[in-house]
Amino acid sequence: MIRVEQLRKRFGEVRALDGISFEVSRGEVVGLLGPNGAGKTTAMRVVTGFLRPDSGSATVDGMPVSGDSIEARRRIGYLPENAPLYSDMDVVEHLDYIGRLRGMGKAERRNGVEEMVSVCGLAPVAARGVGGLSKGFRQRVGLAAAMLHRPEIIILDEPTSGLDPNQIAEIRNLIREMGRERTVVLSTHIMQEVEATCSRAIIINEGIIAGQGTIEELRGKSPQRSRYTIAARAGRERIAAELSKLAGISLEEWLSDPSDENQRLTLRGDDAGDRAEEIFRWAADNGIMLSELARSSNSLEQVFRELTQ
Repeated sequence: MIRVEQLRKRFGEVRALDGISFEVSRGEVVGLLGPNGAGKTTAMRVVTGFLRPDSGSATVDGMPVSGDSIEARRRIGYLPENAPLYSDMDVVEHLDYIGRLRGMGKAERRNGVEEMVSVCGLAPVAARGVGGLSKGFRQRVGLAAAMLHRPEIIILDEPTSGLDPNQIAEIRNLIREMGRERTVVLSTHIMQEVEATCSRAIIINEGIIAGQGTIEELRGKSPQRSRYTIAARAGRERIAAELSKLAGISLEEWLSDPSDENQRLTLRGDDAGDRAEEIFRWAADNGIMLSELARSSNSLEQVFRELTQ
Protein backbone atom coordinates (compact mmCIF):
# COMPACT_ATOMS: atom_id res chain seq x y z
CA MET A 1 0.00 0.00 0.00
CA ILE A 2 2.94 2.35 0.68
CA ARG A 3 6.32 2.12 -1.01
CA VAL A 4 9.12 4.58 -0.27
CA GLU A 5 12.37 4.38 -2.22
CA GLN A 6 15.54 6.38 -1.53
CA LEU A 7 13.76 9.48 -0.21
CA ARG A 8 15.99 12.49 0.41
CA LYS A 9 14.94 15.86 1.80
CA ARG A 10 16.94 18.81 3.11
CA PHE A 11 15.88 22.03 4.78
CA GLY A 12 18.82 24.34 4.19
CA GLU A 13 21.77 22.75 5.97
CA VAL A 14 19.55 20.25 7.82
CA ARG A 15 19.39 16.78 6.29
CA ALA A 16 15.93 15.53 7.29
CA LEU A 17 15.86 12.36 5.14
CA ASP A 18 18.93 10.67 3.73
CA GLY A 19 17.86 7.94 1.33
CA ILE A 20 15.27 6.01 3.36
CA SER A 21 13.36 3.07 1.83
CA PHE A 22 10.53 0.99 3.30
CA GLU A 23 7.23 -0.69 2.42
CA VAL A 24 3.94 -1.08 4.27
CA SER A 25 1.61 -3.86 3.20
CA ARG A 26 -2.18 -3.92 3.17
CA GLY A 27 -3.67 -4.44 6.62
CA GLU A 28 -0.47 -3.72 8.57
CA VAL A 29 -0.18 -1.42 11.60
CA VAL A 30 3.36 -0.04 11.43
CA GLY A 31 5.07 2.30 13.88
CA LEU A 32 7.60 4.92 12.82
CA LEU A 33 9.95 5.27 15.79
CA GLY A 34 12.68 7.80 16.34
CA PRO A 35 13.98 10.59 18.58
CA ASN A 36 12.69 14.13 18.13
CA GLY A 37 14.02 15.52 14.85
CA ALA A 38 14.78 12.06 13.42
CA GLY A 39 12.75 12.64 10.23
CA LYS A 40 9.48 10.84 11.06
CA THR A 41 7.17 13.78 10.37
CA THR A 42 9.05 14.73 7.19
CA ALA A 43 8.63 11.17 5.88
CA MET A 44 4.90 11.30 6.61
CA ARG A 45 4.49 14.67 4.91
CA VAL A 46 6.22 13.36 1.79
CA VAL A 47 4.03 10.22 1.70
CA THR A 48 0.85 12.31 2.14
CA GLY A 49 1.86 14.77 -0.61
CA PHE A 50 2.40 17.82 1.60
CA LEU A 51 6.12 17.95 0.82
CA ARG A 52 8.05 17.16 -2.34
CA PRO A 53 11.26 15.20 -1.81
CA ASP A 54 14.56 16.39 -3.24
CA SER A 55 14.96 12.91 -4.75
CA GLY A 56 13.50 9.44 -4.48
CA SER A 57 9.88 8.34 -4.81
CA ALA A 58 6.79 7.46 -2.77
CA THR A 59 3.76 5.56 -4.04
CA VAL A 60 0.38 5.04 -2.36
CA ASP A 61 -1.67 2.04 -3.52
CA GLY A 62 0.53 2.00 -6.63
CA MET A 63 0.03 5.70 -7.40
CA PRO A 64 3.05 8.08 -7.41
CA VAL A 65 2.46 10.80 -4.83
CA SER A 66 4.54 13.26 -6.86
CA GLY A 67 2.32 12.67 -9.92
CA ASP A 68 -1.44 12.96 -9.29
CA SER A 69 -1.14 14.10 -5.70
CA ILE A 70 -4.88 14.76 -5.25
CA GLU A 71 -5.88 11.26 -6.36
CA ALA A 72 -3.25 9.73 -4.08
CA ARG A 73 -4.52 11.80 -1.14
CA ARG A 74 -8.05 10.51 -1.68
CA ARG A 75 -6.74 7.14 -0.50
CA ILE A 76 -5.22 8.58 2.67
CA GLY A 77 -6.60 9.73 6.01
CA TYR A 78 -4.00 11.96 7.67
CA LEU A 79 -3.95 13.21 11.26
CA PRO A 80 -1.05 15.62 11.96
CA GLU A 81 0.31 15.95 15.49
CA ASN A 82 -1.79 19.08 16.09
CA ALA A 83 -5.17 18.19 14.63
CA PRO A 84 -6.43 21.01 12.33
CA LEU A 85 -9.92 21.62 13.72
CA TYR A 86 -12.44 24.45 13.29
CA SER A 87 -13.00 25.43 16.92
CA ASP A 88 -16.09 27.60 16.21
CA MET A 89 -18.07 24.64 14.81
CA ASP A 90 -19.78 21.87 16.73
CA VAL A 91 -18.55 18.30 16.20
CA VAL A 92 -21.20 17.20 13.67
CA GLU A 93 -20.96 20.50 11.77
CA HIS A 94 -17.17 20.17 11.60
CA LEU A 95 -17.29 16.61 10.27
CA ASP A 96 -19.96 17.52 7.72
CA TYR A 97 -17.79 20.41 6.51
CA ILE A 98 -14.77 18.12 6.14
CA GLY A 99 -16.99 15.79 4.09
CA ARG A 100 -17.93 18.66 1.78
CA LEU A 101 -14.25 19.55 1.35
CA ARG A 102 -13.70 15.90 0.40
CA GLY A 103 -16.39 16.13 -2.28
CA MET A 104 -18.76 13.70 -0.54
CA GLY A 105 -22.46 13.84 -1.42
CA LYS A 106 -25.13 14.77 1.15
CA ALA A 107 -26.29 11.22 1.90
CA GLU A 108 -22.70 9.94 1.95
CA ARG A 109 -21.74 12.69 4.41
CA ARG A 110 -24.68 11.98 6.68
CA ASN A 111 -23.91 8.26 6.82
CA GLY A 112 -20.19 8.90 7.26
CA VAL A 113 -20.69 11.37 10.11
CA GLU A 114 -23.06 8.99 11.92
CA GLU A 115 -20.58 6.14 11.54
CA MET A 116 -17.58 8.16 12.76
CA VAL A 117 -19.49 9.60 15.74
CA SER A 118 -20.21 6.00 16.75
CA VAL A 119 -16.79 4.50 15.93
CA CYS A 120 -14.82 7.29 17.63
CA GLY A 121 -17.06 7.52 20.70
CA LEU A 122 -18.17 11.10 20.01
CA ALA A 123 -21.89 10.71 20.80
CA PRO A 124 -21.63 12.46 24.23
CA VAL A 125 -20.12 15.59 22.62
CA ALA A 126 -21.66 15.51 19.12
CA ALA A 127 -23.58 18.77 19.64
CA ARG A 128 -20.81 20.59 21.52
CA GLY A 129 -18.41 23.14 20.10
CA VAL A 130 -15.04 21.70 19.09
CA GLY A 131 -13.19 24.54 20.84
CA GLY A 132 -14.60 23.55 24.24
CA LEU A 133 -13.60 19.87 24.06
CA SER A 134 -10.83 18.18 26.04
CA LYS A 135 -7.59 17.25 24.25
CA GLY A 136 -8.72 13.62 24.16
CA PHE A 137 -12.02 14.40 22.45
CA ARG A 138 -10.31 16.79 20.01
CA GLN A 139 -7.99 13.93 19.01
CA ARG A 140 -11.06 11.76 18.47
CA VAL A 141 -12.62 14.44 16.26
CA GLY A 142 -9.35 14.59 14.29
CA LEU A 143 -9.40 10.82 13.84
CA ALA A 144 -13.05 10.92 12.76
CA ALA A 145 -12.25 13.60 10.17
CA ALA A 146 -9.29 11.57 8.87
CA MET A 147 -11.43 8.44 8.45
CA LEU A 148 -14.65 10.10 7.25
CA HIS A 149 -14.11 9.27 3.56
CA ARG A 150 -13.25 5.62 4.35
CA PRO A 151 -9.61 5.73 3.25
CA GLU A 152 -7.66 2.49 3.00
CA ILE A 153 -4.58 4.12 4.54
CA ILE A 154 -4.51 5.99 7.86
CA ILE A 155 -1.40 8.03 8.76
CA LEU A 156 -1.16 9.34 12.33
CA ASP A 157 1.56 11.68 13.63
CA GLU A 158 1.99 11.39 17.42
CA PRO A 159 -1.71 10.48 17.94
CA THR A 160 -1.48 10.31 21.77
CA SER A 161 0.72 13.36 22.36
CA GLY A 162 -0.45 15.31 25.41
CA LEU A 163 -3.14 12.84 26.46
CA ASP A 164 -3.64 11.39 29.94
CA PRO A 165 -3.28 7.60 30.52
CA ASN A 166 -7.02 6.92 30.15
CA GLN A 167 -7.20 8.88 26.90
CA ILE A 168 -4.08 7.12 25.60
CA ALA A 169 -5.68 3.73 26.24
CA GLU A 170 -8.84 4.81 24.38
CA ILE A 171 -6.91 6.08 21.34
CA ARG A 172 -4.80 2.88 21.27
CA ASN A 173 -7.98 0.81 21.19
CA LEU A 174 -9.24 2.92 18.29
CA ILE A 175 -5.99 2.39 16.38
CA ARG A 176 -6.18 -1.37 16.92
CA GLU A 177 -9.76 -1.37 15.62
CA MET A 178 -8.73 0.64 12.55
CA GLY A 179 -5.90 -1.80 11.88
CA ARG A 180 -8.36 -4.65 11.36
CA GLU A 181 -9.68 -3.11 8.15
CA ARG A 182 -7.10 -0.53 7.07
CA THR A 183 -3.39 0.05 6.67
CA VAL A 184 -2.18 2.22 9.54
CA VAL A 185 1.13 4.07 9.96
CA LEU A 186 1.75 5.99 13.17
CA SER A 187 4.77 7.96 14.30
CA THR A 188 5.81 8.10 17.93
CA HIS A 189 8.81 8.07 20.23
CA ILE A 190 6.90 6.13 22.91
CA MET A 191 7.95 2.47 22.91
CA GLN A 192 4.83 1.26 24.73
CA GLU A 193 2.75 2.80 21.96
CA VAL A 194 4.35 0.57 19.35
CA GLU A 195 4.36 -2.57 21.51
CA ALA A 196 0.66 -2.09 22.28
CA THR A 197 -0.62 -1.35 18.77
CA CYS A 198 1.86 -2.26 16.01
CA SER A 199 2.78 -5.49 14.25
CA ARG A 200 5.98 -3.98 12.87
CA ALA A 201 8.23 -0.99 13.53
CA ILE A 202 10.65 1.17 11.54
CA ILE A 203 13.28 3.05 13.56
CA ILE A 204 14.51 6.29 11.97
CA ASN A 205 17.50 8.19 13.30
CA GLU A 206 19.12 11.29 11.79
CA GLY A 207 17.32 10.79 8.49
CA ILE A 208 18.26 7.13 7.96
CA ILE A 209 16.63 3.83 8.88
CA ALA A 210 18.46 2.37 11.86
CA GLY A 211 16.35 -0.81 12.01
CA GLN A 212 13.03 -2.31 10.94
CA GLY A 213 11.08 -5.51 11.44
CA THR A 214 8.56 -7.10 13.79
CA ILE A 215 8.87 -6.26 17.46
CA GLU A 216 10.51 -9.63 18.14
CA GLU A 217 12.93 -9.18 15.23
CA LEU A 218 13.97 -5.78 16.54
CA ARG A 219 14.47 -7.15 20.04
CA GLY A 220 16.75 -9.76 18.49
CA LYS A 221 19.01 -7.01 17.12
CA SER A 222 20.15 -6.20 20.66
CA PRO A 223 23.40 -7.90 21.74
CA GLN A 224 22.58 -11.24 23.34
CA ARG A 225 23.45 -10.45 26.92
CA SER A 226 21.56 -11.27 30.08
CA ARG A 227 19.87 -8.50 32.03
CA TYR A 228 18.66 -8.48 35.63
CA THR A 229 16.64 -6.15 37.82
CA ILE A 230 17.52 -6.23 41.52
CA ALA A 231 16.43 -4.36 44.64
CA ALA A 232 19.15 -4.20 47.31
CA ARG A 233 18.98 -2.82 50.83
CA ALA A 234 22.25 -0.87 50.77
CA GLY A 235 23.63 2.49 49.71
CA ARG A 236 24.63 3.20 46.14
CA GLU A 237 28.32 3.61 46.90
CA ARG A 238 28.52 0.25 48.65
CA ILE A 239 26.57 -1.54 45.90
CA ALA A 240 28.77 -0.02 43.18
CA ALA A 241 31.96 -0.89 45.06
CA GLU A 242 30.98 -4.53 45.63
CA LEU A 243 29.71 -4.89 42.05
CA SER A 244 33.13 -3.95 40.73
CA LYS A 245 34.38 -7.23 42.20
CA LEU A 246 31.77 -9.34 40.37
CA ALA A 247 33.35 -10.54 37.14
CA GLY A 248 31.22 -10.50 33.99
CA ILE A 249 28.43 -8.41 35.52
CA SER A 250 28.17 -4.62 35.18
CA LEU A 251 25.83 -1.92 36.41
CA GLU A 252 23.52 -0.72 33.62
CA GLU A 253 21.07 1.75 35.18
CA TRP A 254 19.83 3.00 38.56
CA LEU A 255 16.02 2.83 38.77
CA SER A 256 15.45 4.50 42.13
CA ASP A 257 16.27 7.79 43.83
CA PRO A 258 19.78 7.99 45.37
CA SER A 259 18.27 8.60 48.82
CA ASP A 260 16.00 5.53 48.77
CA GLU A 261 16.77 2.92 51.42
CA ASN A 262 16.03 0.14 48.96
CA GLN A 263 17.96 0.68 45.71
CA ARG A 264 16.58 -0.73 42.45
CA LEU A 265 18.95 -1.13 39.52
CA THR A 266 19.55 -3.15 36.37
CA LEU A 267 22.62 -5.30 35.80
CA ARG A 268 23.99 -6.61 32.54
CA GLY A 269 25.89 -9.82 31.95
CA ASP A 270 28.63 -10.07 29.36
CA ASP A 271 26.92 -13.07 27.71
CA ALA A 272 23.50 -14.71 27.38
CA GLY A 273 24.08 -17.18 30.24
CA ASP A 274 21.95 -17.22 33.39
CA ARG A 275 23.89 -15.43 36.14
CA ALA A 276 21.04 -15.11 38.66
CA GLU A 277 22.50 -17.62 41.15
CA GLU A 278 25.87 -15.90 40.93
CA ILE A 279 24.25 -12.53 41.70
CA PHE A 280 22.37 -14.03 44.65
CA ARG A 281 25.57 -15.53 46.12
CA TRP A 282 27.40 -12.22 45.58
CA ALA A 283 24.74 -10.38 47.60
CA ALA A 284 24.72 -13.02 50.39
CA ASP A 285 28.51 -13.11 50.66
CA ASN A 286 28.64 -9.31 51.01
CA GLY A 287 25.77 -9.05 53.50
CA ILE A 288 23.49 -7.23 51.04
CA MET A 289 19.83 -8.12 51.40
CA LEU A 290 17.98 -8.59 48.11
CA SER A 291 14.21 -8.07 47.99
CA GLU A 292 14.04 -8.52 44.21
CA LEU A 293 16.02 -10.45 41.62
CA ALA A 294 14.50 -10.90 38.18
CA ARG A 295 15.96 -11.73 34.80
CA SER A 296 14.48 -9.60 32.02
CA SER A 297 14.38 -10.00 28.25
CA ASN A 298 15.59 -7.33 25.84
CA SER A 299 13.01 -4.54 25.61
CA LEU A 300 12.18 -2.47 22.56
CA GLU A 301 13.30 0.59 24.51
CA GLN A 302 16.78 -0.90 25.03
CA VAL A 303 17.05 -1.75 21.33
CA PHE A 304 15.89 1.77 20.43
CA ARG A 305 18.53 3.34 22.64
CA GLU A 306 21.28 1.15 21.19
CA LEU A 307 20.26 1.95 17.60
CA THR A 308 19.80 5.69 18.05
CA GLN A 309 22.59 6.72 20.43
